[in-house]
Amino acid sequence: MPNIASILKTEISRVARKEVRAEIETLKNASIAHRASIAELRRQVGALEKELRRVAKTATHPAMADAPGNEADTGTKRRFSATRLAAHRAKLGLSAAHYGHLVGVSGQTIYRWEQGKARPRAAQLESLAAVRDLGAREAMERLTSR
Repeated sequence: MPNIASILKTEISRVARKEVRAEIETLKNASIAHRASIAELRRQVGALEKELRRVAKTATHPAMADAPGNEADTGTKRRFSATRLAAHRAKLGLSAAHYGHLVGVSGQTIYRWEQGKARPRAAQLESLAAVRDLGAREAMERLTSR
């Protein structure tokens, strides 16, 4: 006849293993969820640090406040393309000096923008946007009226 104590001992250890396995499974699932949230938080912190560096760089360099990529106070973001500027000037049939007169800059500045050696500031981008809406006749009228 088997020993009741040994049978009881093996049954207790089997039930205990079953209970521990269930508890460990819930802990594993919680650990997986926590690791995923930690990874997401790390990504968010990295993005915020990158944004903070960009803002700090803009704040320390006052010239960067007028950069084309920083349009916080105007509300509209203007893009600049040197080839489109040259194409529009050619479409109007204007010299760089005349086109610069419309925009409010020199002809040399227009050449430098077209060659990609310089970029217009935010205020100049607004002037360029206003001139971009003009046709050839309107541009000539503005030039002759000045």
